[in-house]
Amino acid sequence: MLAAHPHALAPSPWIVRHAHLLRAGGCVLDVACGGGRHVRWLQQRGHALFAVDRNAEALAGLRDIAQVLVADLESGPWPYAQQTFDAVVVTNYLWRPLLPHLVRAVAPGGVLLYETFALGQASLGKPSNPEFLLRPGELLDAVRPTLRVLAFEDGYASAPQPAFVQRIAAVREPASAHAADRYNLPI
Repeated sequence: MLAAHPHALAPSPWIVRHAHLLRAGGCVLDVACGGGRHVRWLQQRGHALFAVDRNAEALAGLRDIAQVLVADLESGPWPYAQQTFDAVVVTNYLWRPLLPHLVRAVAPGGVLLYETFALGQASLGKPSNPEFLLRPGELLDAVRPTLRVLAFEDGYASAPQPAFVQRIAAVREPASAHAADRYNLPI
């Protein structure tokens, strides 16, 4: 039996569940995007995409659908210091020094969708190094008070595979006083 091609991986259910928060046709940055499962899924929904990863080979297959950048985010400067995005997407990646940059990269009215492993994961397997596992509430602390949290989860998830994770969907309030309309929220 052949293993599934990495491009065939389904997008994270967390990203899918909160994709309605993204501005139609908005500009999305996928950080540490790997083979581009979210880039491909979001491109099919009409978003303009930026993809960054240190793996040039993984990015090569995305050049036709995204502006790609090969960069080692852990050893160089933040390459998007002068840009903001309608959405910033991060899954299965943690480099704590980037957290403030990711929050600043969210444009007014924009969304941060972040999901990665948390403490407890070592009991299930990789990653097991605490440097790559979020501490309880760490994503909340990283986004507040700059972004408003719309959804947050911290704990054990049985699907799509057993893992300890933290997930957050947070927005930077738009200049408009009608933010509740923007996100289809009750007032």
